[in-house]
Amino acid sequence: MFAVFTPVRKTMAKIAAVVSVVALAGCFPEGGLSISGGGGQKIDPNAPIPVALLVPKSHSGAGPVGRSLENAARLAVSDLNGVQIDLRVYDTAGSLTQSAAQAQRAVDEGAKIILGPLFADNAVAASKAVADENINVLAFSNNSSIAGGNLFILGQTFDNVADRLMGFAARKGKRNVVIVHPDNTEGAFGRNAIQQAAARNGVKVAAVESFAFSQAAVAAAAPKIAGTVRSTGADSVFLTSTPAGALPLLLQLLPEAGVATTSTQYIGLSRWDVPAQTTQLKGAQGGWFALPDQQALAAFERRYSSAFGSGPHQLGGLAYDGVAAIGALAARGKQDALTGRALTQSAGFQGTTGVFRLKADGTNERGLAVATVSNNQVVILDPSPRSFGGAGF
Repeated sequence: MFAVFTPVRKTMAKIAAVVSVVALAGCFPEGGLSISGGGGQKIDPNAPIPVALLVPKSHSGAGPVGRSLENAARLAVSDLNGVQIDLRVYDTAGSLTQSAAQAQRAVDEGAKIILGPLFADNAVAASKAVADENINVLAFSNNSSIAGGNLFILGQTFDNVADRLMGFAARKGKRNVVIVHPDNTEGAFGRNAIQQAAARNGVKVAAVESFAFSQAAVAAAAPKIAGTVRSTGADSVFLTSTPAGALPLLLQLLPEAGVATTSTQYIGLSRWDVPAQTTQLKGAQGGWFALPDQQALAAFERRYSSAFGSGPHQLGGLAYDGVAAIGALAARGKQDALTGRALTQSAGFQGTTGVFRLKADGTNERGLAVATVSNNQVVILDPSPRSFGGAGF
């Protein structure tokens, strides 16, 4: 974690614990799946559907996340009308070997589909363990590099966010962007997502600037980044960093180095509204970032709090989404409800953060709003789409 300037040090400390678990959920193991398939098990639509939930209940750091995922899954089961889910919970302990073993155990005990695990490398291990038995796995990771074959990911991806924001930027007349990212694996994934989204939306990448992951390196890089923005004539700068990383420093130092928010559009790959202190930084004013459907999310959080006495972890809703998707497909009364073709239906599903759908490559697409910061307050510029094929997609 950064050792940051006084104005942003407290911001970083408050969210470190939350972001560390989110980062682990999307950790980047070497390589992805090369397994083909994703066919899926047939079901008896008139009988309870055995669904395995793999969560790190006994993991020292992620145990609370596991409990939130389990609670959300049980809430989703109770919300289903006309569909019976036999939810079976297995503890992965955050371990690769235990994830694989528990996935195999779940299938041996009759599971027709697997929800989880949480961590990306655990998900790869679990999906490989059961791929030869035609079982699909809906993991809680956001790491698109692991998706494919029988492994689908439910977490919001860099590609999804970058495409939403680049599409919005193009419609607003932005034509040249400078990408700024930390020189680490996560930063490289973010950079690649933005480059691909820019190409899809007709926006030129004027330059790419990276920096070592330290406060001193960010301070040294800020004047260079500002010079690049001026020399290329870029009309926007796209930052991959998070509030727990370099983002607060960049939003502080880049305006001081001459990248004015009045002439250069700041865009962020991460959310800028959590924690709220981020919205008070000079560089955040007028910036663009993506948000899930806030009405849908608030409704889920109210339901969860009413049922369990406290709010869900920010990843908890992924388990609800997985159960809701299975229930929606099973409600059609067809034996092929859990096959890859059914899971990737183009109409998608209604989830805790709005509409979403699974893609044939194992990744997903979620309806996102575009937000900005005005006078230190978050304002929605372009609402989350309510269905696929409309504005925002």
